[in-house]
Amino acid sequence: MNPIFLQLGPIKIYYYGLMYAISFFIGIELAKYRGKQKGIPVNIIENYAFIAMLSGLLGGRLYYVAFNLPYYLSEPSQIFAVWNGGMAIHGGIIGGIIGTVIYSKIKKINAFQMGDLAAPALILGQALGRIGNLMNGEVHGVPTFTPWNIIFTIKPKFTEWFSYYNSLPIIEKMNFKELVPFGLIFPNSSPAGQEFPNLPLHPAMMYESLLNFIGFLFIWFVLSKKNYANGTTWWSYVIIYSFIRIFISFFRAEDLMMYGIRAPHFTSLLLIIISSIIIVYINRKNK
Repeated sequence: MNPIFLQLGPIKIYYYGLMYAISFFIGIELAKYRGKQKGIPVNIIENYAFIAMLSGLLGGRLYYVAFNLPYYLSEPSQIFAVWNGGMAIHGGIIGGIIGTVIYSKIKKINAFQMGDLAAPALILGQALGRIGNLMNGEVHGVPTFTPWNIIFTIKPKFTEWFSYYNSLPIIEKMNFKELVPFGLIFPNSSPAGQEFPNLPLHPAMMYESLLNFIGFLFIWFVLSKKNYANGTTWWSYVIIYSFIRIFISFFRAEDLMMYGIRAPHFTSLLLIIISSIIIVYINRKNK
């Protein structure tokens, strides 16, 4: 695995940026297709796409930096080095919502309707974006031989177990590896390889990519075609992704932490509650 897709002299094209660029242009076409059905002008959708992308990227980066503030205060030059990874999807969602509300206020259009157009494009973009994470060797999982009862607990429990594993003699460590049916070994130069050198890891980023793609199919072919109130598709996306993230976070080794709890678990549960209330409210009001 190599983070660089193509290099022409000093010019480098990274998989991470390439996948998000592909996602952006596919997403615009999807939004324009649905927008045409709803009578929304193309220029409104194209301008909105850029606003949503920029506010989402800004929110995702600021969220990630905030949860890793000591490191970025010591290395301020890395704050804007997004090509090295370091985006938080929950921050991206919050930033995208803020951008959508501001743009909708300026253009005097329905923010929920714009969010409905963005939802399928966003979750498809997340599915493709995780391929970039795979090539970077980040958003990685824990070693595949980790006991299940350790995986499904909070991170300090895994840290304690892995310290115990590292203290074992080589012979006993080999007994663990004999039980491993699958996993990916990442280059030692990658974040995954640095944390777990030469160990087979759960490809957590690909688990999420697959689930995101399934979520996209459901939103695009089922949810978007139903005659629900404006905003239903968007807030349903938030619920769908939040459940995906809760599940995937059990396998991820580098989740952001908050008071000993995985931050994505707390944020996802909060978003599920808020989104559910909003969906019930707007559809009752619509009736």
